Amino acid sequence: MGLFTKGSKPYSIFNLKCPRCHEGNLFETPTFSFQKPFDMPKKCPHCGQSYMPEPGFYYGAMFISYIFTGWFCIVFIAFFHWYLGWSTGASFALLIFVMAILFVWIFRLARAIWININVKYSPEA
Repeated sequence: MGLFTKGSKPYSIFNLKCPRCHEGNLFETPTFSFQKPFDMPKKCPHCGQSYMPEPGFYYGAMFISYIFTGWFCIVFIAFFHWYLGWSTGASFALLIFVMAILFVWIFRLARAIWININVKYSPEA
């Protein structure tokens, strides 16, 4: 079984699919859609897995997003400022632009990681 084939956690996470059946979508709109970017169905349309198992379930995803974003920003600024020799202002301006575009994807990715940590793949679902 490959790393990004159906039945693996990376497949479910990066394709934003249901962690239990890997068929249903976790979000109502496409990945980089800025129209209803945070809306999730209440459950998977294919297997019925609840995407909101309890109140406050996605608080853990907030920490995943924070860690990923923090390290991304540090590496981004270090690369543009020290390696390419850009000014600090230009590096941060580009970072703000890039993060404005990637915000929705990082939010969704963190939620997909969190629900995949807590829900096991079950192909017969």
